[in-house]
Amino acid sequence: MPKPVETIAELEALYEAPNPLALTKVAPALTPLYRTWIAASRFVVVSTVGPEGVDGSPRGDDGPVVRIVDEKTIWLPDWRGNNRIDTLRNIVRDGRIALMFMVPGSNNVLRVNGRAQLTAAPAVTETFEQRGRHPRTVVIITVEEVYYQCAKAVMRAGLWGRDDAGDLPSSGDFNREQDAAFDAESYDANYPEYAKTRMW
Repeated sequence: MPKPVETIAELEALYEAPNPLALTKVAPALTPLYRTWIAASRFVVVSTVGPEGVDGSPRGDDGPVVRIVDEKTIWLPDWRGNNRIDTLRNIVRDGRIALMFMVPGSNNVLRVNGRAQLTAAPAVTETFEQRGRHPRTVVIITVEEVYYQCAKAVMRAGLWGRDDAGDLPSSGDFNREQDAAFDAESYDANYPEYAKTRMW
């Protein structure tokens, strides 16, 4: 096992001081430009923490993935998924949340850190109607800081200019890895049609 870095002093000794822009770009609320960027995002990774550990969950929509209520408030509808509700369990017990917004074609990533709580109030959930359906809950996020992440990570990955899906394992393959009797081929063949009516 390699020797771990154990103190902040050891860690800081390995790096140069941050570029001042890395600090001054942080805002305590959604500025007009940050609002414009988030409103264009259809995809966000939601990170939460709870007694069992941390959770990162992708969320997407066919329009803006969140609703900006005001400079300090974002609403995120919880559309249909696998019903594990790991993210939601965490929020109920520990309101800390981090959001990472992406927009295809942009190498920037926008990050929001704050506090979250859930509501199932019809006055909120019913405002998100999609195809006659409503989310069961909406995550109410209070923004504490927002900033853009520099583009280097997405540039290094070439994220938007490539398709590496090729021969990757499918969802069915993952299931069969855990259960040798699982019919991966039928699952993969039928899933796109199955999912069409269960997106919202």
